[in-house]
Amino acid sequence: MKKGDIVIVFDCGATNVRVIAIDSKGEIVASDSQANNTRPDPFYPAYRIWDTDEIWAKMCFSSHKVLSKIDTSRIAGVTVTTFGVDGTLFDKSGKMLYPVISWQCERTVSIMAGIDKYIPVEELYGECGVQPFNFNTINKLIWFRNHRPELVEKSHNFLFMPSIFSYRLTGEMVNDITMAGTSMLTSLSSGTFSNNILNNIGFPAEKMGKPVEAGTITGLVTSKASSETGIPEGTAVVATGHDTQFAIFGSGAGKNQPVLSSGTWEILMVRAEAYRSGKEQLDSGITTELDPLPGMFNIGNQWIASGILEWARKNLFDGESDNVYEKMISGAEKVPPGCNGVKVDPKFYMEKQGLPGGQILGLTMESTRYEIYRAMLEALSLKLADGKKALENAGGFSTQSIICVGGGSKNRLWNQLKANAAGVPLMLIDQKETTVLGASFFVQAACGNASSPEEARSAVDYKTEIIEPEI
Repeated sequence: MKKGDIVIVFDCGATNVRVIAIDSKGEIVASDSQANNTRPDPFYPAYRIWDTDEIWAKMCFSSHKVLSKIDTSRIAGVTVTTFGVDGTLFDKSGKMLYPVISWQCERTVSIMAGIDKYIPVEELYGECGVQPFNFNTINKLIWFRNHRPELVEKSHNFLFMPSIFSYRLTGEMVNDITMAGTSMLTSLSSGTFSNNILNNIGFPAEKMGKPVEAGTITGLVTSKASSETGIPEGTAVVATGHDTQFAIFGSGAGKNQPVLSSGTWEILMVRAEAYRSGKEQLDSGITTELDPLPGMFNIGNQWIASGILEWARKNLFDGESDNVYEKMISGAEKVPPGCNGVKVDPKFYMEKQGLPGGQILGLTMESTRYEIYRAMLEALSLKLADGKKALENAGGFSTQSIICVGGGSKNRLWNQLKANAAGVPLMLIDQKETTVLGASFFVQAACGNASSPEEARSAVDYKTEIIEPEI
């Protein structure tokens, strides 16, 4: 009997909830999307939560729409991916004890600022490798312990967002390693939750469970879930998890090959076999998380990027309507390197952290908007070069090429400047849904359609365009 070749991916993002059917060649067969938003916390209205009942209802609605467009006998398996860090407490019967605190909620700002009273931040970072962001899971567990200790006592499991929806599909409470790696609660050396960290914050380690590796079949679609989603009862549900990790894998990146996701922010990450998590990495903004494959580490850093260019579009090219981006690019291409002395310090958004913001320097009475725009592109390209160097130092490797995905990869001038600054080829791939694609490879392997996620990935044509450095 022929095995099914379609994977159903439930993808919960901060702005959209999507259900996508993707086949073994990486082609999107059907998809549907619903808007997603945080809601006020019913107990503390100034704070923000995710309404998982509402999200599940949207997933079910979209699932029925997607399944109406495909032959359900072709379904190999199903999986769930989401943003990192968020989750909540469940009791043994499966009852959610508190809404999911959103990563956008500010209730944990003061907790992260005072984390040293639980564990010194350098020691914490040295073990988990994750930057001390306000939204990290560790802060939410401390908040529960400080503000709702009775719920911690009553709880049986803390489940991350993908696990919450997988639980709705299967009735099984299982966390995966890629979500655990975002939490600031894991040990990079052991690849699982850290008893040291959990003991220091006073949260029972057994309530986190032992996370499973990506590609593990965590259960089968129940009769109730089948009725709600339309997915056939008994379909395998496979653990994937954190969207970023699967986007890197889905981009086709091999070992030690950085991937640049270029959008409002640029995120540069690499799948490395080694890592460093000392003070130098802490100070340079490096975060290291656990790769979907055992023994690998996802090392990354980030900076604001297209957000700055959008500032330029809004403030320097206001009133331009037709092909404004092409006009900006073609005009900047006529500007010589160095932009006739105009320079940009791309620290836009730093004022949000109480630090000096960005600057535009070297302006004269003859300076043009195209010089300013090109100066922004040159400055951001140097940020990539710095980010590459920081990744190489943290992972102990030498970059041979960089894969580039996202909206920023459509800017031909920026691509060339990036390749020039980094000193290595930039590889542009014709794949927009790398998160969904990467997750699907692990399902294809788990369901027996490939011997490994890498073999499943080899069936996809990435249609790569290579931008060589000019100097």
